[in-house]
Amino acid sequence: MRFTSLQNRRTLIAVFIVLAIIAETGVYVVNTPRPSEQFFQIYVLGKNRLAANYYPQNNTNLHVASNVPWFVGVTNSMGEVQFVEVRVKLGNQSTTAPSDTSATPSSAPELTAFDRFLSDNETWEFPFVWSIMNATSNSGSTQILMVQVNNETYHVSDWSASNGYNFRLILELWVWQPGMNSFEFGWSSNGEPRTAWLQLWFNMTNPSPPPPQA
Repeated sequence: MRFTSLQNRRTLIAVFIVLAIIAETGVYVVNTPRPSEQFFQIYVLGKNRLAANYYPQNNTNLHVASNVPWFVGVTNSMGEVQFVEVRVKLGNQSTTAPSDTSATPSSAPELTAFDRFLSDNETWEFPFVWSIMNATSNSGSTQILMVQVNNETYHVSDWSASNGYNFRLILELWVWQPGMNSFEFGWSSNGEPRTAWLQLWFNMTNPSPPPPQA
């Protein structure tokens, strides 16, 4: 079957249009940058600002009034100023940990919180010195009653662990959401929920016995 010159011309025009569309699409993909990842980072350093020596003598079995010196840091890589809060919670083995998929915070009770405005690419690092000031043990259950953080004392109620094992401090990053006029756990990046949190485990091995009942 032979094509006329008009048919050949129409075919060439159609091919040219298709090739032009493909070329323009390729140029757009190459020259259009992908949305940059927006994120926060939270970290904890031990003594001397090192990722080591988190507990006295590297022993997670703590004693009453033993000082545990840490440094907590938060980095803002969101592209603009952010108002953030680090919430500190006391948990045990059965505590629900924060969820990265649903951006749900831990169910543990909150001890204290620290907040600050952060410029883009700014890292905020602050000392976090804590100790257990009072704890008691009864029938194989150890209960922490008082925790001190940066010379501030916080009372704890009904929070215990079997034989004093597997307590933990959970640090969560909360971000101020102007539309909701409140802090929310995590943030959104490219339409996806993101969270930043960490936890460090310890044991409470030498609590006092409960006072005798009158």
